Amino acid sequence: MKRLFPAPWLSLALGLLWLILNLSMSLGHLLLGAALGFLAPLMLRPLRPRPIHIRRPGAVLRLFLMVGQDVLMSNLAVAWGVLNIGRRPPRSKFIKVPLDLRDANGLAALSMITTVIPGTVWSELALDRSILLVHVFDLDDEAAFIAHFKATYERPLMEIFE
Repeated sequence: MKRLFPAPWLSLALGLLWLILNLSMSLGHLLLGAALGFLAPLMLRPLRPRPIHIRRPGAVLRLFLMVGQDVLMSNLAVAWGVLNIGRRPPRSKFIKVPLDLRDANGLAALSMITTVIPGTVWSELALDRSILLVHVFDLDDEAAFIAHFKATYERPLMEIFE
């Protein structure tokens, strides 16, 4: 059954979404919605990441708290930078961060964390997953930023996923 319906909830959601978007319950739309719900998860199965195995659940809570703290502090720093933009323009820069994390789920989590933190944007990941290009809104010290990024986000994600 799992081979035919690798993601049953996704199949159901896609079928229902088709019907809602078309505002029709005609036989044709029912068949098209069922076909979409059946075929899309089958065709996209190779793109789904492998199942997640959390190695250290306690690290998840520590990471969550660290990210929450950084979101608050970065919000204040970006707001201060925007309010003082006339006195001192921000020193925006692209930074290449060397990565040790290779797990696809860990990299997906890292991309979400980077996007959630105000003042940072995940820009590009090298094909071999060894270097991450990050844009930083206001940067004082590149080496300190890289050290903080690796210690605060990458290492806990490695504990969790690898």
